[in-house]
Amino acid sequence: MEADNLLTLADENKMPQVGFGTYLINKQDEMDTAVKTAFEAGYRLFDTAQMYRNEPVLAASLNHNGIARQDVFITDKVANENQGYELTVASVDFSLEQLGTDYIDLMLIHWPINTKFFDTWRALEDVKKAGKVKSIGVSNYNRAMLELLKTQATEMPVVNQIENHPYLTSQGLVDYDHSEEIVTQAWSPLGRGAVLDNPIIHKMADHHNRSVAQIILRWQVQRGLSVIPKSVNPDRIKENINVFDFELSTDEMSMLDILNRNERTGMDPEQVYELGHQYR
Repeated sequence: MEADNLLTLADENKMPQVGFGTYLINKQDEMDTAVKTAFEAGYRLFDTAQMYRNEPVLAASLNHNGIARQDVFITDKVANENQGYELTVASVDFSLEQLGTDYIDLMLIHWPINTKFFDTWRALEDVKKAGKVKSIGVSNYNRAMLELLKTQATEMPVVNQIENHPYLTSQGLVDYDHSEEIVTQAWSPLGRGAVLDNPIIHKMADHHNRSVAQIILRWQVQRGLSVIPKSVNPDRIKENINVFDFELSTDEMSMLDILNRNERTGMDPEQVYELGHQYR
């Protein structure tokens, strides 16, 4: 992988700060084009999940585009229905088969589930020891869940992937993750489009001669977060990674910080935690 814009995780492995999300990309031709555009634009992190059911589609696209396995960082996630010790271990083996690889760079627990909480994490610790995954982390965990995990974990997550955008800054959790040497990674960093019409961000975009999306992603990057924007539009794919050659001022950062509304576009992790895969 290219050395630029890499974050060093607590386990000393390195992860690109900006990655490419593949949620809802399930058609092979669409994935082929998106992966080709993304790789040529400089993306090296590709984020998938068992729940997306597109692991083999991503693998085929990397192959179709002649992209070597060692040149990319693959993130995957254990689906809710695959949680629990034995199922998690089996699901990782199946994901490896689906991806056509003998290792996954980063394996996350997709959502916290109270009845499978410690068993699923223990399984990830063991598949890491077995060399099947290089790094392990979680997704959609709040501070209380991470503190609970700490009571039994042999090692802590190196990444916590959460919904994060200007209308859901979760600064307290971001600060906590940082204090625990956990990289916060933003899924839905553009709020599924909800923040793109904000007039304050539009003014900043005009000032910097950038798109609104680039301003938001730059704000995340300057906060020290990793981001995984998703698009199948070639121009937007290129635009979303082009955020390292300008900087927002302290005042601009503060103005974006105070846009927070605690407004989710996705599920509430606490409800999922209580209800598990019964959550609807």
